[in-house]
This record gives sequence, C-alpha cells and structure tokens, in this order.
Amino acid sequence: MVNRFPAADEFVSLRDAMDRLLADSFVSSPFRTLWSSTGAGTGGTVRMPLPLDVYATQDEVVVIGAAPGLNPNDLEVTFNQGTLTLSGRTPDVAQSEDTKQATWFLHELPHGTFQRSVTLPVEVDPARAEATFEHGILRLRLPKAEQAKPRRIEIRAADTAGQIASGQTK
Repeated sequence: MVNRFPAADEFVSLRDAMDRLLADSFVSSPFRTLWSSTGAGTGGTVRMPLPLDVYATQDEVVVIGAAPGLNPNDLEVTFNQGTLTLSGRTPDVAQSEDTKQATWFLHELPHGTFQRSVTLPVEVDPARAEATFEHGILRLRLPKAEQAKPRRIEIRAADTAGQIASGQTK
C-alpha cells in the first residue's frame, strides 16, 4: 500500500514537518476532515464523515446524506432523544480480491467506519420516518411531531373600550 507520508528513512525538513503539524492540527479545511487518518497505528484506516444537508419544511425535517459506493445495507440510521445518528463502514478496495497482486501507486479513497450524529432542533416522530437510498444518496424524511408544527393563532378584534368583541374583558 502506498502511503501519502514519507517513510521513516526519507528526509523530512523541519519546515515540512511543522507545515504538516499545523495543517493537521489547527488549520480548518473541509478536505482535511474528509480525508484525514484516524491516528497512528490504525493501519491507514481513514475516517470518512458522512456529508449531510438538513432542512425543515412546515411538516417534516429532511436529511440528505452522500454515501457514494455504499449500499443501503452498509448504513445504519438510529434516532435517540432528539439525535439522529448515521453510521456504517466503507470497504477498503486494497483488501478486495481484484487487488491482491496489484502494485499500488496511490491509495487515497476513504475507507473504514464512520459515524455522524446531528441533534435536530425540532421534535420529530421517528415512528413515521421514511428512508430511501438511490445512487449513493440517502434521503430521510422525518415528520415533525404534532406539537412541533406551527399553529395559526386566531386574532380577535377588540372594541375601543378594551373589550374583546365577544363581550369578554381582557
């Protein structure tokens, strides 16, 4: 397997080492979180967060997740106390039968387990939730709980003496 980082016997300048340390630790980058390793000693397993879009309509919360290359049975969706969790595992193509005798030049595709949790800002009814998966896109529709749906409040006119039109006082 080809490693993106130099081997121990390769020369690494102090400047390169510091640049890598800063880039990995302090500089925010959407690509760093998508393609970063989970730590030393993990055999190169890569952490792959599930990118999400979450929005609400008047009646439901919709969650869309991009999971390219996965099947519906590779994903698990759970809901507990207002928190939606999506998890799964992306296979390592280097472990497939097709690549057993291959010579690798580059191996950057994310692989390994992932988990993404989102606390929803409104109450939903998970018993009526629907999930579909097509072309690597997971779409969850979570109906809002009845008490979380907006309600129209009727406004009654008051007369000039402060009396409500129906004859009641404030």
